[in-house]
Amino acid sequence: MKGIVVSSNKSGGGKTTITLGLMKALIKKGIDVQGYKVGPDYIDPAFHSEITGKRSRNLDIFLMGEEGIKASFSRGKGEVAIIEGVMGLYDGKGIDTRYSTAHVAKILNLPIVLVISPKAQVATLCAEINGMVNFEDVNIAGVILNNVSESYYKLLKASIENNCNIKVFGYVPKNEKLVLGSRHLGLIQSSEINDIKERIEVCANLIEKYVDLDSLVKCMGNTKEYYDNFHVKNRGLRTAIAMDKAFSFYYAENIEMLNELGDVTYFSPLKDKKLPDNIDFLYIGGGYPEVFIDELSNNKDMLCDIREKLNKGLKCYAECGGLMYLTKGFIQNVDKLQLQDKVDVKEKVQYLENNNSKKELVGFLNGYCYMTNRLQRFGYAEIEVQSKNSMVSEGSKINCHEFHKSCVQCNEKKIYKLTKTTYNNEQKQWTCGYTKNNTLAAYAHVHFFGNMDFFINSILQGSKSKL
Repeated sequence: MKGIVVSSNKSGGGKTTITLGLMKALIKKGIDVQGYKVGPDYIDPAFHSEITGKRSRNLDIFLMGEEGIKASFSRGKGEVAIIEGVMGLYDGKGIDTRYSTAHVAKILNLPIVLVISPKAQVATLCAEINGMVNFEDVNIAGVILNNVSESYYKLLKASIENNCNIKVFGYVPKNEKLVLGSRHLGLIQSSEINDIKERIEVCANLIEKYVDLDSLVKCMGNTKEYYDNFHVKNRGLRTAIAMDKAFSFYYAENIEMLNELGDVTYFSPLKDKKLPDNIDFLYIGGGYPEVFIDELSNNKDMLCDIREKLNKGLKCYAECGGLMYLTKGFIQNVDKLQLQDKVDVKEKVQYLENNNSKKELVGFLNGYCYMTNRLQRFGYAEIEVQSKNSMVSEGSKINCHEFHKSCVQCNEKKIYKLTKTTYNNEQKQWTCGYTKNNTLAAYAHVHFFGNMDFFINSILQGSKSKL
């Protein structure tokens, strides 16, 4: 398989647009494409899958480790790998380039094409490009200019060819059809955009017309075969996974490992009336439950079925949106100042209990969730399990990622201490990870490749409940 990394000088530089159009344009040429995404993002890979017809894969060094991203990459199937980067090319976890797109490109030994959306720049853009080329020893094969007019492109191309030792593959002109909507956690999901196929087709047509695809394909690097040691034996485990527009944030490899353990069945908390029969383990991932709160709340049969089975001891792991879903309800109108006046969690839960704008949820966890107008947690963190519980070993350490604007006030036992180390080695700490019966629910997103002990302890131990 050949491959190339699509990166940029910044977030919002046009990576996703160009990646999607490039995938579609190559498929139209009869090339079998496999998509990948650097970092922990769930939404961009769903767009990739919409085009390629196969599951896109994340490549996240912090969550998965170097051997993990090699294993994930090796599981891809196709003639050409298109890897969409994250943020700017060299932006990683802190002030250096660790865990960045450049870091991934170096591990996989693949060339990079820079997507740049310039504005009111000519020679200065060349200085920026040269700075990126020379900053570290990575293979930047060329540039695609995005969202520019034909005349501006011709000017920039002449300047880049004169001042930079790098190829200009072409450009994509401004087009309103290429603008994808966004909400509080980033892009709107592909499943919610009615004309997504038309939009991608427009982008592919522009790339076919204005980008030298043949030269781009020729500069792609040949990839190696990597050893994949992340497999488990079949244990006859029957897993039910929530999967619909409200809950779709899962890493491909997490689901594959559950498939290796036994049978995986999908269900919709939006539409189905009960969980699949005879299951051992319930997995509720992240998503946008707050967007679909009316449908989730109105599906009383499903709420009741989940609550009853969790109370009987069914093993469950819930992340982020899944945590929200297991609470008593979603509060639509919260007076933040009054809430801040409450001293402890019990008072806060009682205050939310008295709110008249509740939307009922599962009600297994004694607490409520609500939205705020800013990010509450963002980025990578390390989890330490601080107390004994039925789900994961005390003292375990787990790498994770959080990204949410919602809050949960919950009067249940917390077992996680999370630590985020800043650029100047200061540590921010907070607690999360609620446990009750055989359920663990937290905001933290976890990839099983980088946390095999967590996977084995939280899922395999004592899962044979057959409810």
